Amino acid sequence: MSPLLLVIAEFVLATLAILWSGVRLSRYGDIIAEKTGLGGTWIGLILLATVTSLPELVTGVSSVALFDVPNIAAGDAIGSCMANLVILAMLDIRNPEPLTARIHQGHVLSAGFGIVQIGVAALAVLAGVHAPVVGWFGVHSLVFVAIYILAVRTVFVFERSRLQALAEELTGDIRYKEISLRRAVALCAVSSIVLVLAASVLPAIGERLSALTGLEQSFVGTVFVAVSTSLPEVVVSGAALRIGALDMAVANLFGSNLFNIAVLGLDDLVYVRGPLLVDISGGHLITLSAAMVMTGIAVIGVTYRARRKRFRLSWDAMGIVAVYVIALVLLRLHT
Repeated sequence: MSPLLLVIAEFVLATLAILWSGVRLSRYGDIIAEKTGLGGTWIGLILLATVTSLPELVTGVSSVALFDVPNIAAGDAIGSCMANLVILAMLDIRNPEPLTARIHQGHVLSAGFGIVQIGVAALAVLAGVHAPVVGWFGVHSLVFVAIYILAVRTVFVFERSRLQALAEELTGDIRYKEISLRRAVALCAVSSIVLVLAASVLPAIGERLSALTGLEQSFVGTVFVAVSTSLPEVVVSGAALRIGALDMAVANLFGSNLFNIAVLGLDDLVYVRGPLLVDISGGHLITLSAAMVMTGIAVIGVTYRARRKRFRLSWDAMGIVAVYVIALVLLRLHT
């Protein structure tokens, strides 16, 4: 087998492992929500958004700590934000009316915090060596984490009554009598370990794929690695959509984006050579800008709430996909 086919095979196997563990994490998360009484929406907003973003966390930390490929780390985090928004657009296909007309307008709050986070990241990249630092990492990294914590707290306070009502609705019926809480937690832990192990090898695979194909690391990280680590979001959001929990699906995606940018801050803390965003390619400004535009389109869609769509996709979903494609083309031209 040629080296290129071998690395592609490794990439596929790691992707399948992430997909397998992601499917089980969504189920065991639902079981834990029922057994503990935490509520399905709160699980979707916080636990599932965090768990499904574990690949980005592990990939980012291992990229900078073990393999010294900061462009893979940045490309994965930012590219995953874009991929999550494309997932949001794809969920629109399965609805006869625009998805943004059926979800709660409170999602604008988490999306708005996401735009602020991404904007701060773009400013940090533009500032380069002039960005303020604390020791070896940038002040902006602390801002990423602070915005994430503030966003989680604010969204919870803003939607507390609605979340509690929906939690009661989702946990009213006992659906998992055959599985105990202890077993669910154990199986959830096993699935998390599989996911972490699979995600930890992606930076090395991405680096080898970049070397064999001649593609820049920022492009490989944004496209191949980011799409692979976003598979859990696909699985969890798809499962939430199938049971009619649209707000859980959307909360998972917007929550994952908030966590992904916070991951950039954590990556910076591990990257001891200096501020992470100083050492990455300027091409990431393209994807950061695209992520802001895509999120802005989603905010407009949720606020305007169009009732009809003429095509399979609503206008806002088509806009999100179009910006994603344009960003990839521009990124490829930049490399």
